[in-house]
Amino acid sequence: MSEPILQVANLHVDFQTYGGVVQAVRGVSFDVCAGQTLAIVGESGCGKSVTVQSLMGLIPMPPGRIHQGSAHLRGHDILASKIIDGQDIRGSQISMIFQDPMTSLNPTMNIGSQIAETLEVHKGYSKSDAFARAIELLDMSKIPEAAKRAKQYPFEFSGGMLQRAMIAMAIACEPAILVADEPTTALDVTIQAQILDLLGDLQQETGMAIILITHDLGVVARMADEVMVIYAGEVVERGGVDDIFYRSGHPYTQGLRLAMPTNNQDTEANQTLVAIDGSPPDLFNPPRGCAYHPRCPYAMQVCAEQAPPTRTLGADHQAQCWLHHEMAGALPDGLVSASKVGQ
Repeated sequence: MSEPILQVANLHVDFQTYGGVVQAVRGVSFDVCAGQTLAIVGESGCGKSVTVQSLMGLIPMPPGRIHQGSAHLRGHDILASKIIDGQDIRGSQISMIFQDPMTSLNPTMNIGSQIAETLEVHKGYSKSDAFARAIELLDMSKIPEAAKRAKQYPFEFSGGMLQRAMIAMAIACEPAILVADEPTTALDVTIQAQILDLLGDLQQETGMAIILITHDLGVVARMADEVMVIYAGEVVERGGVDDIFYRSGHPYTQGLRLAMPTNNQDTEANQTLVAIDGSPPDLFNPPRGCAYHPRCPYAMQVCAEQAPPTRTLGADHQAQCWLHHEMAGALPDGLVSASKVGQ
C-alpha cells in the first residue's frame, strides 16, 4: 500500500442548536491511499456525510464546529487552510459528487459551461479551451453525442445523465480524491450499475482515490477495498470488504448485513430480512458506554457503563466491542474473534 493521500485523526464535529449541542462526529479517524476505494457506511444520520463535508469546509460554521482532530492532505493541514499553492483544494485536489444531481447543477447554465467553469477557475483555461475540454469529459463519462449534450440544460438530461455530468465536472481537474456521496440513490438499478462501472473505470485510468458514502451494502461489495462502519458518529468497525461481509466483528455490522436483501435462496433464513430493533441514540446526550448497547441483542452491563476499546481482529481489521474481551465468554454466532481469523 502506498503512502496515504489523506490522513484524518480523531475528528470531532458538533452543531450548536437551540436545543443544545449535537455531537455529530465523535473521534473518527481514517486514511485514504491512491487508487483505493474507502466506503463509509451506516444508517442515515450516523455522521457519514458530515465527516467528509466538514473536511471540505462545506458545513456552515457556526452552527457547525470542528473542535478537535486533524486532517492532512499530502502533509498539508486542510482544517487550517483549504489553499495549497494559491489554489483551493476543493475541486482541484478533492472533488465531490453530491447525492441529488438535479439540485447540484445550475438550471440557468448549459452543462458544458458548468463543467468549463471549473477548468477556468482552477486551471486557468480560456472559455473556448475549457468548453472543448468539457465535451471531452462528457465523452469520457459515457454520455452519447457529447458535443450536442454540452449545449443542453439540466432539465434536458435524465437522472442517470445528470449524474454522469456531475462525474465529468468532478474529475475535470484530475483530483487526487473523489468523494461520492450516495451517488446512485436516486437512480434505477440498471443505471446504478452503469454509474458504478464508470467510477471504477475512471479510477483505473486516473489512479484517484474514492471515498464512497453509502448505506447500500450491495454498492460496497461491488466497489470498496476498505470499509469503515459508523454508528452515532463513531467508527465501530473497519476492515477490508471481505472482513466486513464474511468476518464481521461488531453486532451492528452483523445487523446491517442481516437487513440486506440477498439472492441466496438456499435456506429459509436467507429469505427473511432481520430489522435492527430500536432507534439511533440522541446525539444531544450520547450514551455513556457503547452507543449501540440499547439496540444490541448481546449487550452486557459493561456496555452501558464504559466505552469499548478497539480490538484488532486481523490485519487491518478492528472492531470496538466488549464481546471481544477475554472475560466476555463465547462470541455469538456470526461474529468472528481474533483467534478465528485465518482459520
